[in-house]
Amino acid sequence: MHIVIGLFFIAHGVAHLVGFLSYWQITTFEEMPYKTTQLAGRFDAGDTGVRVIGVLWLVGALAFIVSGLGLIFLQPWWQTLTLYTTIYSLALSVLGWPDSRYGLIINIIILGYLFFGDRLGWLPLITD
Repeated sequence: MHIVIGLFFIAHGVAHLVGFLSYWQITTFEEMPYKTTQLAGRFDAGDTGVRVIGVLWLVGALAFIVSGLGLIFLQPWWQTLTLYTTIYSLALSVLGWPDSRYGLIINIIILGYLFFGDRLGWLPLITD
């Protein structure tokens, strides 16, 4: 089961690439069109600002991919990295609201898995 969940984390990381590709105008996505406004249009970051935000999405993508690989290979740090990455991703999802609303939901699910998974026996046991 940990492999499936690790692959889910990797897929979520790949989904983060949409933000990078869109804000760097490498390609266009209907789900996340290029725009310079954030926070549901309340803040205009400008072209340079959204490029910076695009890099933040790329960092989130890489972090989720690494945390997914950490879980798949049962590395002792996977849970800590996933927690911090999910909180980071939540902040990006709020910034990109409403385009990133599905990511927000997925991040809440991941946080639930991290916080309740141990109590429910869903987290893999890692022994050194």
